[in-house]
Amino acid sequence: MIWTKRLGTCVVAGLFFLGAARAARAETTELRIASFAASGSQGAAALQKTADELAAKTSGEVRLKYFAGASDERAAIRQLELGQLEGANVTSIGLAAIDQSIRVLELPLLFESTQELDYVADKLWPYFQRKFAHEGFQLGARGEVGFVYFLTKSELKTLADLQAQKLCLAADDPLIVAWFKKLGVNGVPLAPPEVSPALASGKLTGCYATPTVALAMQYSNVKFITSPPMSFGLGAFVLSLKAAKKLSARNAQIFESVTRTNQQTLRATLRKGNDDAKNALRGKGIVPSQMPAATATALTQQATELWSELTGKLYTKAELKMVLDARAEYRAKHKE
Repeated sequence: MIWTKRLGTCVVAGLFFLGAARAARAETTELRIASFAASGSQGAAALQKTADELAAKTSGEVRLKYFAGASDERAAIRQLELGQLEGANVTSIGLAAIDQSIRVLELPLLFESTQELDYVADKLWPYFQRKFAHEGFQLGARGEVGFVYFLTKSELKTLADLQAQKLCLAADDPLIVAWFKKLGVNGVPLAPPEVSPALASGKLTGCYATPTVALAMQYSNVKFITSPPMSFGLGAFVLSLKAAKKLSARNAQIFESVTRTNQQTLRATLRKGNDDAKNALRGKGIVPSQMPAATATALTQQATELWSELTGKLYTKAELKMVLDARAEYRAKHKE
């Protein structure tokens, strides 16, 4: 009789632990993430590495499910707001759909190097994280697209040379539209796949792109690339706060650590990729436009005027000052 009771107790205990194990498995959190990285790209590989590492370090409690092939960043942010997705890895287009003031870090001719950008962006990132949290989003690790250049068929020696070009224009990007308008550049709204045929047919005489994009999209017929670059493209991983709150404190810490480390690695990879692409373009006969000092000065003047003109439209006066103060601080520390 005693053994029967003990056996019954063991069976009950076994069922309890089996039920607890099943409950633990049921608590696995799946985060649906919009992915804009092309299949087989460095970005796609980095995202998969993040997913694998996160699953391993949380013992499968947190899993990322990517929806590849996304093309509309603003739509992805709306899906996050509706709870149809939990996160997305986006460029500044998606970030601006949450809070457009972050575009203050992408103003034309603002940074002279990636080191300067890193210093300023890292210093201001906590400020923007607080702003995003106010909108219901967790602004995660910083990513990037890279420096953006004018690539043209003819050499740009004066502002008049630039104004004579027919360049592809991202018509839904208010910052780029304002920059083109300020310069008096003729912008032709085209989707990325249309650019290469338009360059070949003469509909376009140039484009505005990173070296990686220019190489991958086979922007033929261009012969010159501006030096220095004109602007910089940011990116970041964003998560809805509602989804972030589903993670335990431990898993949230792991999530932040894994995504931050992998984004830093990806940034370094993308920077090397852009450098390699720039060299590959040079191998195809695309050389830097040798702008006279007077033209470089005129471009800088146009850019700084634009910074002021966009104050109160994309960002506040205080936010612009924060960026410029941080940049001045960096330059003071790195005087030659």
